[in-house]
Amino acid sequence: MHRPSWTLIFSGVFLGYIAYAIYSISLLFVPPPCEAGKLCLKSYLNYKPKLQVHLFASPSAKPARHEVYRIHSELEFDYNVPKEMPISLQIPPKTRQNGTSFLHIIVLPKVTENKQQDYSFVNLQTDPYAVMTRIKLTQFAVPEAETFNLLGDKSTKSKGSSKNRAKPVSHLRSRVTFTMVTDAEELPAHKVPHELSQSLRITREGVFLPIINYDFLQTRHRDLVQIKPDDHIMNLTVSYAPTTMGMLRLLLQVKATMENMKSLGFSDRDVDEVKGIYADTNFYLLAGTIFIASMHLLFDFLAFKNDISFWKSRGSFEGLSVTTVIWRGFSQTIVFLYLLDEGSSLLVLIPSGIGTLIEIWKIKKVLRLQFTNSGGTIPKLTWKKDKKNENEENKTRQFDAESMRYLSYLLYPLVIGGAVYSLLYQPHKSWYSWTINSLVNGVYAFGFLFMLPQLFVNYKLKSVAHLPWRAFMYKAFNTFIDDVFAFIITMPTSHRVACFRDDIIFLIYLYQRWLYPVDKSRMDTTTIVEEPTMPSGRTKKSDKKKD
Repeated sequence: MHRPSWTLIFSGVFLGYIAYAIYSISLLFVPPPCEAGKLCLKSYLNYKPKLQVHLFASPSAKPARHEVYRIHSELEFDYNVPKEMPISLQIPPKTRQNGTSFLHIIVLPKVTENKQQDYSFVNLQTDPYAVMTRIKLTQFAVPEAETFNLLGDKSTKSKGSSKNRAKPVSHLRSRVTFTMVTDAEELPAHKVPHELSQSLRITREGVFLPIINYDFLQTRHRDLVQIKPDDHIMNLTVSYAPTTMGMLRLLLQVKATMENMKSLGFSDRDVDEVKGIYADTNFYLLAGTIFIASMHLLFDFLAFKNDISFWKSRGSFEGLSVTTVIWRGFSQTIVFLYLLDEGSSLLVLIPSGIGTLIEIWKIKKVLRLQFTNSGGTIPKLTWKKDKKNENEENKTRQFDAESMRYLSYLLYPLVIGGAVYSLLYQPHKSWYSWTINSLVNGVYAFGFLFMLPQLFVNYKLKSVAHLPWRAFMYKAFNTFIDDVFAFIITMPTSHRVACFRDDIIFLIYLYQRWLYPVDKSRMDTTTIVEEPTMPSGRTKKSDKKKD
């Protein structure tokens, strides 16, 4: 019986785990039932109460009486309708001096018309039916690097290269959202979900009050605005949205996961990329996104594995364009440095870094570079030729050089012209940034041209049998998945366009595979081992016995 490969076993276990994870998420949207004969908590919203909401701001989480001030109130708060509350927020001196600011939200029943109420922060907290939540309005972040014209004056240049911009400063979250669970009618007292234990407030009558919570998924990194010393008033938008019990439980689960990501070294920007996957989505779209992302990760692993296996066992490089291999290594390195300079997410950086190392290793493999030590103390880098397949490889290199000669007439003038235009008319952070941007623009705009030499070699040889098709197909599947994630994960626009450019090259390769089918009946001459003969033409004894 044929034993399944470890790759097949790993893929099956991985897909099984993903299916279990999606099933576990679906259980969050199933409310726990109240069993007969056991204590059940009723929702305060079942009585259709009229509510009011009050917003307070303070420079600290637990402010003194004189530090907190009211910024907005709604005495008739319709909790079934989403709304936005634009606020002109006063920034106290403590916050302007690289400090913090907090928003306190208090929701409580509306008072009768003939009863007066003190709307102070301390008094509203004492109401037995009041619920509140606290939102941190500030976040420390590194300001966006200033850009300037590299050929401009020195004063502008020194401003852009200031060392102070590398220091995190206080930013205001210009948009925050809080939610209230409106669909929960009852909860079993002995089976309250552990995520809700800290958010649940129960009265003496056995009724749980409205559950309000800060929806951190709706606050993105792009909403941060730097607080400057002369900013006395800044714009703040407080949004409200009703939610379901399942979405709140998912939100709290994701929040705990985000905290674990930060403890593992992921930055706030990396966490912000994951927020985009969960924000503003229903369960079915979320499950589909998780499944597609998991398949992308699996295909990445399989592509890396098969690519390494192909090149590790490859002895002859007949039919493989050396120019294409070298270009992929160079372009992948430039793309990685560009993503690093732009501060892209680790979700994009890590796969790009791994791909860069593999492409550099393939350059060493195809050029047969090795370190030799001929008795000296310093090893020398030498290029080893393969005399056995030298004629076939030389033929491939001739086709390779012919295709590059045609491309050089168009490619080099365009790249140089683009770099000069960028230097004269576009601002940059530094000379290094201009160099990387100029190179990466050439890679993104004309990089697909360097894939053409391999297509040209295939055309001349009338064959595609020399290509690593298994690794290539995994990469092709990931290319189409990248088209989907190009609109979900934040990345530079040029990198997003490059995802669609690869689709065209993939279709051309598929056309060549159909045009030049592999002849499976043809003997593989690269693996034939000639049968040794005995002197005077005699054969082995084993051959005589067969006769």
